[in-house]
Amino acid sequence: MSHRSRLSGFISDCKTDDLDAAADFWAQALGCRIADRAAGDETAEYQMLGDTPGDLHIEVQKVEHPSRVHLDIEADDIDAEADRLQRLGARKIAFVKRWWVMEAPTGQRFCVVRMKYPERGAAPKTWD
Repeated sequence: MSHRSRLSGFISDCKTDDLDAAADFWAQALGCRIADRAAGDETAEYQMLGDTPGDLHIEVQKVEHPSRVHLDIEADDIDAEADRLQRLGARKIAFVKRWWVMEAPTGQRFCVVRMKYPERGAAPKTWD
C-alpha cells in the first residue's frame, strides 16, 4: 500500500526555563513572528512560529535533553514511513505519544509525525 510524506519543518529543542525568551530569539533570528505561544498540550511545551519561509512548520520546544534542532517528516501513514526510513538505514528510537522518534545512520534525530494539511505547501511524495 502506498503512502505519502514530505518535510514538515524544524523544531528547535531548547533546554531552558524561559520558553518565551527562547521562542522570541528564534522568531527574531529567523525573521518570523510568534503565531501561537500556547501551541503545546498537556504533554509538551512548545510555541509555534508564523510567517515562516516556504510556509515551513517551525516550533520552539522546551525539552529536558540537551538543546538541538531536529526536523520533522510528516506522513499520512507514520508507521509505513518509519518502516521506509528504517529500510534506508534509519533506526526507530521510540514511539512517543503519536509520532516516531528516529535516528539517521549518521546520528541525527528526527521525528515522523502525522500529516495535518496535505493541501498546503509542497505536494507530498508518494511512496510504494
